[in-house]
Amino acid sequence: MNQPTQHDLPTYLNPDDLGPWGIYLEQVERVTPYLGKLGKWVETLKRPKRILTVDVPVELDNGTIAHFEGYRVQHNMARGPGKGGVRYHQDVTLSEVMALSAWMSVKCAAVNVPFGGAKGGIRINPRNYSQKELERVTRRYISEISLIIGPDQDIPAPDVNTNGQTMAWMMDTYAMKTGHLATGVVTGKPISLGGSLGRVEATGRGVFTVGVEAARELGLDLTGARVVVQGCGNVGGIAALLFHEAGAKVIALQDHTASIYAENGLDVPTILASNNPKVGLVGSNAGEIISADEFWELESDILIPAALENQITANNADRLRTKIVIEGANGPTTPEADDILASKGILVIPDVIANAGGVTVSYFEWAQNFSSYFWEEDVINERLGKMMREAYQATAAVAKQHNVTLRTAAFISACSRILEARELRGLYP
Repeated sequence: MNQPTQHDLPTYLNPDDLGPWGIYLEQVERVTPYLGKLGKWVETLKRPKRILTVDVPVELDNGTIAHFEGYRVQHNMARGPGKGGVRYHQDVTLSEVMALSAWMSVKCAAVNVPFGGAKGGIRINPRNYSQKELERVTRRYISEISLIIGPDQDIPAPDVNTNGQTMAWMMDTYAMKTGHLATGVVTGKPISLGGSLGRVEATGRGVFTVGVEAARELGLDLTGARVVVQGCGNVGGIAALLFHEAGAKVIALQDHTASIYAENGLDVPTILASNNPKVGLVGSNAGEIISADEFWELESDILIPAALENQITANNADRLRTKIVIEGANGPTTPEADDILASKGILVIPDVIANAGGVTVSYFEWAQNFSSYFWEEDVINERLGKMMREAYQATAAVAKQHNVTLRTAAFISACSRILEARELRGLYP
């Protein structure tokens, strides 16, 4: 009998331009030698379980009809329902959403929450549309993907340019489609609609928590430590604030409008309290405006990329002068840059650990929705801190055992958990 041909890439991908998915595939290749007998299942990680591309037609305020391209990718659900955010961005691509869904699979397994990885996106620049237009886009998108989501199937959450209001529209639309209210269909909801205390700050708090662990491991005193943060939203902004409160000096911040710098530290609470996302840091007058190149070349103790992917590349990695990189964003460092940073002795805490605070508290929110019993915020933060510390310490132990980077160590632990579940469940039929 002829053996089936093994294709390395699905036919819907362009082998000459894999985009972010190519970065993920390279990360899987690096971890494969450490998977042992589970390596026979590794191709499972290289193919999303399900990809849905939808047309999102809406009527704009001026009466014209606009069409937007939307995606929902479910990468692997061997360990539980899909979990992952939905981003609204004009540059969203299928490759990007595929990679983000795969990183969610790894992230959930790395911190050992019972979810698989999923992700969604719509190609739209939300700054160009009214609130009512965004509501129509959201409702139509959820209507189109409603067949594959649900509280025990796939649970969306906020991501870039989406928030609690977006989740409220999604939850309501799903309720209208199914005929019953299921608050657990999305997480990151407003508190009044079943959201969890601590969810908005969770990702930034998780970044801070693992940063504290790494600093302790390296013998770095946070008091007076110099911190540079890219991103001023719920991840970068919250992380910057927590490091500031811990006594560190946040010497630079960057958003989509500008990079600002102050040698003796920025007044982070004032900047965040007065920051208008539409104006950005360029209008804050809170520090010296510096160039993007100068931002990446600042000497610091901790650097936190908390914006978009592909920020630290082979083009700028060699210019970084820091001790610890904490990936608040998804996929901000390319594999080539990873190698450069490792050669410079810079500790990189990978995204699949560092920014897992969001999905961890999303798990708490989902559990609270099922029980209709809600926890106090100090309980949530305590449990989040415990899970993040344990995940970091376990990953660091694997890194030392195999003499690999924290990223490879996180992938070893996570991929082993995913593939063990796949092997135990077997193939149907």
